[in-house]
Amino acid sequence: MELRTLRYFVAVAEELHYGRAARRLHMSQPPLSRAIRQLETELGATLLHRSAAGVTLTPAGAVLLEQARALLAQAERLRLRVTEAAAVTTLTVGILGDGTDPGAIRLAAAHRRRYPGVEVRVRDADLTDPTCGLRGGLVDVALTRRPFDETGFAVRELRADPVGAVLRADDPLARNDALVLADLADRRWFQFPEGTDPAWRSYWNGGRPREGPVVRAVQECLQTVLWNGTVGMAPLGHDLPAGLTAVPVTDIPPSVVVAAWRQDDPNPLIPSFVRTAGAAYRS
Repeated sequence: MELRTLRYFVAVAEELHYGRAARRLHMSQPPLSRAIRQLETELGATLLHRSAAGVTLTPAGAVLLEQARALLAQAERLRLRVTEAAAVTTLTVGILGDGTDPGAIRLAAAHRRRYPGVEVRVRDADLTDPTCGLRGGLVDVALTRRPFDETGFAVRELRADPVGAVLRADDPLARNDALVLADLADRRWFQFPEGTDPAWRSYWNGGRPREGPVVRAVQECLQTVLWNGTVGMAPLGHDLPAGLTAVPVTDIPPSVVVAAWRQDDPNPLIPSFVRTAGAAYRS
């Protein structure tokens, strides 16, 4: 058995869905299915039951999942010890705007616990660069949100958040349980500066050009809503200052949190960080 094949199996066993596991592994579904079948042939046991209702683990599959996780963790510890011996012990992480995200907080605790010898340096990026400095080579890995130009990057999805309109609490629209973009058509929205990634600007402006004040940071967005009644868009579930509220907007697709890194980056600390992030954001 190869470690790679065991990683494939663990992904399918945790997701219980071949499509989601394939996306998590950044591969297509057919070779993933072939790898699992080959693993079953090598072990002489059925590991997964496939049916119209989905995928379930067999008793043999449950045993393998437990052992495979332990084996992969041991292999990761071995790799990290070799990395530490080679003096590669610093990872620079770009974070977009909000360090209070519970997923990021869990990730920090898990990474510190598993890799105490790795120093993590954090770069807090503003909203004008959704790659958090990755494009400019300022960070090794970014915790950010789609959409942005992903050319040259590897990307792993971590979580999807519904999006809402940030409004003053005394705004008439704040009394609604939900909104659609048409409800906000005649309002001023915050804007990002010229040169900001076009896909990023379009998403946060609801897919069309808007007028309003230019902002560069999360606090600037919130303050322009508070002072001027401007409409801002933000992921739901985050704490807002007094005087502001968020109302779900039902016709904007969820905001997807991702880890991104350069495809050609040889830094051996990145894979372990991304795997830890995947587990922390699923919790």
